[in-house]
Amino acid sequence: MSWIQLVKAYFLTLLVFLAVDFLWLGLIAKRFYHRYLGHLFSEEVNWAAAFLFYLIFIVGMMVFVIYPAIKANATLQALWMGMLYGLVTYATFDLTNLALIRDWPLTIVLVDLVWGIVLSGIVSMAGYGIARWVS
Repeated sequence: MSWIQLVKAYFLTLLVFLAVDFLWLGLIAKRFYHRYLGHLFSEEVNWAAAFLFYLIFIVGMMVFVIYPAIKANATLQALWMGMLYGLVTYATFDLTNLALIRDWPLTIVLVDLVWGIVLSGIVSMAGYGIARWVS
């Protein structure tokens, strides 16, 4: 893959991630997170920080999951490694919070870990398909 193709695949994969995660956070699980964490929420979302997270997360997904799967021509590798990437990244956040933040809900940890696995599996597969399509 050329750098131009990688950049195209990156931005298209980013769009998929944003769409799926906003669907989850904005519609499906909004009440759930408010019930457990609403007292911690800011009045306004720090969109710069949120977008920086998304940019960095997809860089990691491209480097550690999608590009290696493309090189290996291995669809299932993209899925399984994407799911593992989601587990590791979401566990980093949630288990650190569980360790350090008083009364961090175990329910949040468990739901977030499953969501990280599902989200990253979906986006990795989409990103793999996108990368193959643009190349």
